[in-house]
Amino acid sequence: MFERIDTLLRESGARYRIIRHPAEGRSEKVARLRGTLPGQGAKAMLCRVREFPDRLVLAILPGDRKVDFRKVARAVGGKKATLAPPEEAIARTGCAIGAIPPFSFSPDIRLVADPQLLSRYGEIAFNAGRLDASIVLDAADYARIARPLLADIAADG
Repeated sequence: MFERIDTLLRESGARYRIIRHPAEGRSEKVARLRGTLPGQGAKAMLCRVREFPDRLVLAILPGDRKVDFRKVARAVGGKKATLAPPEEAIARTGCAIGAIPPFSFSPDIRLVADPQLLSRYGEIAFNAGRLDASIVLDAADYARIARPLLADIAADG
């Protein structure tokens, strides 16, 4: 996954850098290792929407925010969403929990990003399939390349 994203970004002319660090999947700790702010972290949460059992939603939001599952469901036309079980998230993304990148390479996984992730800082940061390496990517390049559905999916407050 890491090599796939690195190749995609390079071939797309993205402005990014790779940071190697000790393995870490928790938002605040990995932000310190990267030298970034927790809100720059692109937290990826694989969700299941009740009304669409064959499709998943990869919800992306700032690392310092919590997901609102009702908002995730509404963003894709549903009413109720839940977090996919860890074993399903690993099987469907091929990545460990904490290393799921903010990209979807499956037609069965809809990518939805909270606009706050793109507007608060000029760059986003994420583990790209590995817990020991992060990518810091220009936020506009992320939006251009990943083409997520933008929707308010963060919990209020």
